[in-house]
Amino acid sequence: MTHILQPKHVLLSAKQAKEVLEKFKASKLQLPKIKLSDPALPQGAKVGDIVRIERKNPDGTKEIYYRIVVA
Repeated sequence: MTHILQPKHVLLSAKQAKEVLEKFKASKLQLPKIKLSDPALPQGAKVGDIVRIERKNPDGTKEIYYRIVVA
């Protein structure tokens, strides 16, 4: 169940994850972390997956963040 204040969490495919890492010239180890036990994670997320988090600002714009799932 999602809450109205809960930002949207989307599990990236392997191809999408690779594109994100290339775009930012980063490795998975350099991404901020999110715990596997976090209730906001999409179903089916596992350690090593990358999640895109979309937060809406009061002015209506969207901010996108990426996190790697850790144990």
